Amino acid sequence: MADSAVAESAISYVAAYAITIVGKRRKTRMARLPSRNHGETRAQPLTMKDMSESMRRVVEAAGGIVWRWKTGSEIAENPAIAAQKTPKEQLNSIEVCIVHRPKYDDWSWPKGKLEQGESHRHAAVREIGEETGVSIALGPYLCEVEYPLSEEGKKTRHSHDRAVDTKHTLYWMAQPISGDDAEHLLDAFGPVHRADVGEINDIVWVSVREARKILTHSTDKDTLAIFVDRVQEGAATAQNLMIVRHAKAESRKSWKGTDANRPITPKGAAAAFALNRELACYNPTRLATSPWLRCQETLQVLSWQTERPMEHIDALTEDAFAEHPTIAWLAFLKQIQLTLETRETTAICMHRPVIGGMFDHLRGLCARKALSKQLIAKTPFMPTGTAVALFIIDTPQGPSIIDIQKGFAHCLLACITVPDRLYQAVPPVSPTPDRRVRPARGNSTR
Repeated sequence: MADSAVAESAISYVAAYAITIVGKRRKTRMARLPSRNHGETRAQPLTMKDMSESMRRVVEAAGGIVWRWKTGSEIAENPAIAAQKTPKEQLNSIEVCIVHRPKYDDWSWPKGKLEQGESHRHAAVREIGEETGVSIALGPYLCEVEYPLSEEGKKTRHSHDRAVDTKHTLYWMAQPISGDDAEHLLDAFGPVHRADVGEINDIVWVSVREARKILTHSTDKDTLAIFVDRVQEGAATAQNLMIVRHAKAESRKSWKGTDANRPITPKGAAAAFALNRELACYNPTRLATSPWLRCQETLQVLSWQTERPMEHIDALTEDAFAEHPTIAWLAFLKQIQLTLETRETTAICMHRPVIGGMFDHLRGLCARKALSKQLIAKTPFMPTGTAVALFIIDTPQGPSIIDIQKGFAHCLLACITVPDRLYQAVPPVSPTPDRRVRPARGNSTR
């Protein structure tokens, strides 16, 4: 019994440590037991057995709605004209990919569980590639869906019981990329292997209208409704520009050389390498950077892995921005315009004060006030070695940001070994928490 008590105490300590690492400030549940003083009750921590019974297991997953312009359509022949079409005309020219799972005999969106230490966005690209055989790049974020694991495969998912084991899935819009682009991304993203026929035995490309009829699950139909909303917002023509803050650099006090030649630290280099896998999910074909060393080093490995050259923008150095902030903004605005004109995803690496200056201008381009609040107004604006993805459309009034995706930091939980139910119990931060799909009531669609 002594050994059992020691083991139980050790596991409880690890559990408490894991929750502390993630930064959760939750009060430990306490059991009320009789006290020896005046009949009062005193608080006692729950045992591991009690915690196991009261804590649910959350299975994290990710996927997306893969879409393309219909073969033979006017837009497919010339994608540049898509922005000239109405949202209704765009939707009529779109077809989406649905997969069939023989285990459940259902039609659903391609998705799958996260691997150990994997991010949701990386899992979404990998799982879509495995289940459809199509190499894709992520687009605007759609929503998150939660439902009890016991309702996997069922047509309706209407339970609201938050205490049961749950599946939590994030969805993105996604578009196929060329075989040449997929080849460029192989080293940065990692290999993708096709799913076994026992997991996925058929895929179909259908119109949005047909998809509503074919999809088995109510939650998948709700996700399709959000996809339609996104297209009506302009997402089908949105282009992605990613702002990267350089990785952790040597401190100014310890560095004896010029500020322009101050390099990133070994820890910064590791963070930059980890960031490559996240950036690769969006297929950045244009890489731009401040010519200062720490910015170049942050994108250097990605440039080497993808065989994409880096363009140096002199106006985006710290000194240039401090002296001519307007010129720096005009140089950045030119990159936005090039991204819209070429329809290529761009990644730009910059410095903290320069990012703050760009955010001041970019907040005015956001389509919604909630989006502008995601561009932090206080230093340091964003952590080192992270990125922010801006999805931008061209309007008669100028560029407009319709989606912002953050949370590119490396997941520290991957390094912690704790019981599965405890590891899964802390949900991740969603890219855009304002888009949440709850279990639907019946088979209602929007």
